[in-house]
This record gives sequence, C-alpha cells and structure tokens, in this order.
Amino acid sequence: MCEANAYMVKDGKEELLMEAVDLIEPEDNNGSYRIMNIFGEQKIIKGRIKLMNLVAHKILFERTA
Repeated sequence: MCEANAYMVKDGKEELLMEAVDLIEPEDNNGSYRIMNIFGEQKIIKGRIKLMNLVAHKILFERTA
C-alpha cells in the first residue's frame, strides 16, 4: 500500500488530519492543499508541507502565517 497518514504539526505535536491519504493537490496557489484518502474523503488544508516520509507513510503539514 502506498497511502500515508497526514498530520498537522501544532506546538511540536502531530495531530492526525486524515488516514490513508493517496492524493495531495495544491489549491489555486493560495497556500492550501486538497487531500483525499482511499475512501474518497477530502479536506482542504491551509499551510505548507513540512515533511513527507513515504517509507514511514507520514505527511506533515504546518500552518503558515
């Protein structure tokens, strides 16, 4: 399986946003991303990608000012 879990980093802690993410797509150059999982669930995430570790199946986002 190639999907990963997406987290938002807040105060040094990782908060789970979505499990089994298989798509990340930039949204209109406004600092947002659309993430979608294998079940078709979608979320819009405001921030930037801090880290993608696909071996560990983890994607970290952080908020931008």
